[in-house]
Amino acid sequence: MFSFFKKSETPAEAQAAPATVAESAPRSWLERLKSGLSRTRAQIGDVFSRRKIDDELLEELEATLLMADCGVEATQTLLAELRRRWKHDRLETGEQLRSALAEGLTKLLTPLQQPLSVVGKPYIIMLAGVNGAGKTTSIGKLAHHFQAQGKSVLLAAGDTFRAAAREQLVEWGNRNNVTVIAQDGGDPAAVAFDAISAAKARGIDVVMVDTAGRLPTQLNLMEEIAKVRRVIQKAEPSGPHEVLLVLDGNVGQNALAQLKAFDKAIGVTGLIVTKLDGTAKGGVIAAIARTHPKPLRFIGVGEGIEDLQPFVAIEYVDALLSTGNIVAGST
Repeated sequence: MFSFFKKSETPAEAQAAPATVAESAPRSWLERLKSGLSRTRAQIGDVFSRRKIDDELLEELEATLLMADCGVEATQTLLAELRRRWKHDRLETGEQLRSALAEGLTKLLTPLQQPLSVVGKPYIIMLAGVNGAGKTTSIGKLAHHFQAQGKSVLLAAGDTFRAAAREQLVEWGNRNNVTVIAQDGGDPAAVAFDAISAAKARGIDVVMVDTAGRLPTQLNLMEEIAKVRRVIQKAEPSGPHEVLLVLDGNVGQNALAQLKAFDKAIGVTGLIVTKLDGTAKGGVIAAIARTHPKPLRFIGVGEGIEDLQPFVAIEYVDALLSTGNIVAGST
């Protein structure tokens, strides 16, 4: 039997609800992003403290980028351009090298900067990812994001195997005053179908379908998630309009393996990279951009409801390298 969960706030709850947002308000998004990427930035930044550029420094930078999980191909691309700039522009200092790296990295990452555009009703978003990537939490934050744009949202608890996952999604629904459609056990595809039908009947703008976390090597579960996608298409032939893969920013190069496997199974159209706060592997986005580029819709740097924001390449590079290229007040 399907369950429909709808939050009805008391006056006290209504007054307390904005507290999560207010707690993070004193720090801007760029400040939170810089704080989150501080470990990666410190790792890379040490190289630029040396004043003179030489082959030894460039080799050290190459090793540092690899340690930050930029990946072999992205690192080779960036270093080739830096060596060209060193000779052609006669770069001399570490700061000049930092600036040149920032330009190369921004050029590499900018194609990923494609904000999610919600067109049509209902706009169906299917979310996938391995256990622990932050998928359900991201759904809750996205619900807040869309509501801030004046859009109505409905959530489908498609992870029918873990009661905790359903409960977590219902809690996010409560926080955002959003209806959640869930089922105890059973077929996740049926939950998705029912949610889309309900959204059509109610004139809902955005439907987000959660799915059970799974490893790419679990072939039976990968086939199941492919089934969810097919059923969504039966419920709405134009859907799903977005297939988001949630990746944990701490897993480094393993994120690429996950991306390739999920893309093969369900046709990933966009990414969310979470848990970038405190990671020393912030370069993994460069690896994705070079070897398996997909639009990076959102990045996350914390647990707060505002800590998931659209990806902007120049902001990310500034936070990663402390270039100071962001104009004050631009974010």
